[in-house]
Amino acid sequence: MTPAMSRRVDWVSNCCRHVVAAAGLCLLLMACGTGIEVTERVTDKDVRRVIEQVDSRQTTVTLDPYVDSLYAWNPGKRFWVADDQINKMLNVSSAYDKDTLHLAGHILLYSSCGADGILIGDYNNRWLSLYFEDSETGARYSYRAGKEVEARRPGFTFPMLIDMDMVEHYARQIVDKDFYIKTPIWYDRQSEQMHDGRRYIKVHIDSVLPGNAVLPLRVLFTTGDTGEKAMVWMSDNSSTMHGRDFDAMFVASDPHLAYPTVTDANWERITCGQVAVGMTKQECQLALGAPKHISQNPDQGGMREYWYYDGGSYLYFVDGLLSQFRR
Repeated sequence: MTPAMSRRVDWVSNCCRHVVAAAGLCLLLMACGTGIEVTERVTDKDVRRVIEQVDSRQTTVTLDPYVDSLYAWNPGKRFWVADDQINKMLNVSSAYDKDTLHLAGHILLYSSCGADGILIGDYNNRWLSLYFEDSETGARYSYRAGKEVEARRPGFTFPMLIDMDMVEHYARQIVDKDFYIKTPIWYDRQSEQMHDGRRYIKVHIDSVLPGNAVLPLRVLFTTGDTGEKAMVWMSDNSSTMHGRDFDAMFVASDPHLAYPTVTDANWERITCGQVAVGMTKQECQLALGAPKHISQNPDQGGMREYWYYDGGSYLYFVDGLLSQFRR
C-alpha cells in the first residue's frame, strides 16, 4: 500500500468514528430534551424487595409442623379419602371392583402393611401395600403405596389420603382463635366455589376439616365485622405450595397498626383490593399484591414507574404516587 493510500484509509476510518460518536451524542441530547429514553426492566430481585418491604412489617404465625412416619402408625389410624381417583391406587382384588368404587369422603381405618411384590429380588424395589377397612361399610381395601424404601420415609404422603391426625394437629393450634386474613381468595363453604374476599380483616377460625388431594386442609372462618362465613384451602408442612401455608395467609395482629400513615379511607380500599390515584406504591402493593414485573422510566420530570400484573392490568406511578391504572 502506497503512503497516499494509507493516509486515505486513516482519514476514512477517523471520519467513521466521528460520525458514530456524533450520532450517539444526538440521541443522548434528544432523550434528555424530550423525556424519551430506553425503559429499564427491573429485575426479579427488585420485585422481591417490594414484597419484603410489606411482609417484614407483618406479624407472621408459624404453626408447629406435623411429624409422622409409617413406622408409628397403629391399627385404627384414620384417613379421609380426598378423591375417587384413589381407585387408581388400589390393588386388583376379587373382593371389590375398583373401577366402580366411590370412596371420596369415606374414612378408611388403617389395618396393616406388607410387601406384596419383589422385583428381581432387590429389597429397594419391593412394593408396599397398605390395608384399610372402610369405617362405614366394613369393606377391606388394599392400597398400593409404592416402593417400600420410599413409603417408610418420615413425612411421606400417600396420594388421595388425608391423615386425620394431621388435620386435628393443626385444628388444635388455630380453632377458636382470631387472626387477620391476608388472602382475598375465599371459597363458599357449601359449593366450594371461589369468590373475591377481603384482606387484612379480623376473622374467627371456626374449624379445620380435611381438604382435597392438592391442599389437604380446609380452614373455615367467620369475619369479625359482618359475620360472613367462608373458607380457604390450606397446605400442610409437607407440601411444596408454601404460598398456601397458614403463615402466608394469616397474621396475628391488625396489619393496619403497622402502617399508621395509611388513611382509613385508603385502608378500606386496601381491604377490598382497590386502588385510587394518589396512593403510594406501598398502599398499592398491600391492595393488589406484588406485580409480575416492574419497569422504570426516569426523565427530567421525575421517576416514572410501571407495575404490570396478569391480564393486562398495570399501575403507573410518578415519583412514587399512583397516577394512572388499568384493572
